[in-house]
Amino acid sequence: MAIELTQDEIDFYHENGYVVARGVYTGEKLEQLRRETDAIIAKAAGVSEHNEVYDLEDSHSPSNPRVRRLKEPYRHFDYFDQVARDPDIVDIVAPLVGSDVRLYGGKMNLKSAGYGAPVEWHQDWAFYPHTNDDVLATGLLLDDCDEMNGPLMVMPGSHKGPTYDHHADGYFCGAIAPDDTEAASNLDYSKAIKLTGKAGDMTIHHVRLVHGSAMNTSNRQRRLLLHEYAAGDAWPLVGLKGDFDHCFYDLMVKGTPTNQPRTVAAPVRLPYPAALSGGSIYENQKGTGSRYFDTFEQKQASGKIL
Repeated sequence: MAIELTQDEIDFYHENGYVVARGVYTGEKLEQLRRETDAIIAKAAGVSEHNEVYDLEDSHSPSNPRVRRLKEPYRHFDYFDQVARDPDIVDIVAPLVGSDVRLYGGKMNLKSAGYGAPVEWHQDWAFYPHTNDDVLATGLLLDDCDEMNGPLMVMPGSHKGPTYDHHADGYFCGAIAPDDTEAASNLDYSKAIKLTGKAGDMTIHHVRLVHGSAMNTSNRQRRLLLHEYAAGDAWPLVGLKGDFDHCFYDLMVKGTPTNQPRTVAAPVRLPYPAALSGGSIYENQKGTGSRYFDTFEQKQASGKIL
C-alpha cells in the first residue's frame, strides 16, 4: 500500500524543513533496487577515473573499486528513470511542493563501510537556486542507517534562515566554512538531527535546509538514492540541465508544465565564480581549505586508520 504523509507530517516538514516517510519501499521492490545498484557498482571494476556515471573515492583503484556516487542514474538507466517517476515517491512529494512536480536531478550517494566519504555542511539552494523555493530532495535508504554509518544530518528550521556563503578564496566550493561567522551566529551543529531509519525509509529535506553527513565509520554500508524535485512553476536561476524540451516536458513527473515561473523572495547566492575543483560536490568541497568532518584520507594520514 502506498505511503502518504499525514497532515501532522506535512506541517512538521514546513516548520522544520525535513521529514522521514517510513516504509516507502519494501519487499521485492526494495530488493530489486538493491540488485540493480549492485550490478552497476560491479561494473566500476576497471574504471580508473571519474566519468559520467561514477564518482570515485580518492582511495579508489581499478583493482579495489570504491564508488562514492552514481551520477544522475535516471539519465543512464531505464530502471532508475522509472524509480524517479514512481508514484509511490512522487505522490509523497506533491503535498509539499504542489500538484505539478518536475524532476530536477538525482544521484546515489554510497558510504561504504569504514571509509565512505563525508559531505560538508551545505544548502542545496547554494547549488541550484530557483525562482521559488518549493524545491526539495528525497533520500531513499537502501540499507538500515544508524548513527554510525553516516546518516544524513540536518539543522532543523535552517530553511527559514539565510543562504550562507559557500565560497572559499573567491570561488564556489559547495560548503559552509567551519569558521563562517554568519553561520556560527545562527547554527549550533551540536544540535543537528541524525536522520536514521530502516532500509526503504525515505528522508525529505527542503532545498534551503543546512545538512551534511560524516564519514561512515561502521562495518556496514549506507546507500542513499537521492532525487531533487521542484514545483512545476519553480525555474532554475542557473539554467536548464539539458535541452528545453527535455527539461520542460520530459522531466515533469506529475501534473502539467508551465512557462510562467512563480517568483518568491528568498535569499540567493549564485554558485559563481565556479568551483576550481569541478564535478560533484565531493570535488567542489576540496576547495574549502578547512573541513568540519574528517575524511578517510585524513584519518589514514594521522595513523587513526591503518
